[in-house]
Amino acid sequence: MFTGIIETLGTIKDLRKEDENLHITVGSAITNELKIDQSVAHNGVCLTVIGIENDTYTVTAIKETIDKTNVGDWKVNDLVNLERAMKLGDRLDGHIVQGHVDQTGICKSVTETEGSWRFTFEYDAAQNNITIEKGSITVNGVSLTVVDSKVNEFSVAIIPYTYEHTNFKTFRVGTKINLEFDVIGKYVARLHSLK
Repeated sequence: MFTGIIETLGTIKDLRKEDENLHITVGSAITNELKIDQSVAHNGVCLTVIGIENDTYTVTAIKETIDKTNVGDWKVNDLVNLERAMKLGDRLDGHIVQGHVDQTGICKSVTETEGSWRFTFEYDAAQNNITIEKGSITVNGVSLTVVDSKVNEFSVAIIPYTYEHTNFKTFRVGTKINLEFDVIGKYVARLHSLK
């Protein structure tokens, strides 16, 4: 379980295929605080630490993860948003994030507006995921509030701190991003569909 509040950025140091799995080595300021078997969200994807060496650690993504997220597009030197699992009793500064990406989306536009940024993302509505105005959404692991909710797109407003301390600063039109829709909204939508 995560909160969507990014702790730090990591840098992809190595990518190694083994059968259908992808071993990903990441350099990070929090590496010395990690341990084997620990869950870490990478751009919102929950992956398990399998190895630690000096200032890098390694996680493995299986085929399903690669197919449903932007992990397969990662390249050496890419920046990824990192968050360790929340501790019981901590403040929930973002919202409840599972680290289970629902689908990917595409950055449709980036607009700077007097010290902040507005990002618009498009996604495949056929997968029955929804957003609501002022609801929660996770983009590359970042907990955000939805503005301009539409059937297959939404926008978010990014403050300078978030822009500088996440990989939002690398987004361009066409960038593929990971989306995790609000878990409460997903349960409500599921219950509604059973009626």
